[in-house]
Amino acid sequence: MGLMDNWKAKLAPAKDKVSDLAQQHGDKIESGLDKAAKMVDEKTKGKYSDKIQTGTGKAKDAMDRLAHKDETGSAADTGNAGSAGPEAGGTTPPPQPPPGTTPPAS
Repeated sequence: MGLMDNWKAKLAPAKDKVSDLAQQHGDKIESGLDKAAKMVDEKTKGKYSDKIQTGTGKAKDAMDRLAHKDETGSAADTGNAGSAGPEAGGTTPPPQPPPGTTPPAS
């Protein structure tokens, strides 16, 4: 069992607890995010409105994923992208050439 497996095993109960809390209190969390965003926007006199809205939207999306509200997959599917490397039984895709270049002939 590798180091990452040990960490995942130890953090699983905490992840479950956070998910449960996000499900139970999602409306309150979103309301708090909106209030905080509004206050920061007022304090900065609208100078960073677009960045505040972007950050608030990302925070709400993350909270929804934690609460398993994402219809396309569970929090376990979206939160662990890229963790299925060779040690987890997955495969690593081959490196891709930079955009606008021609890959070498094989």
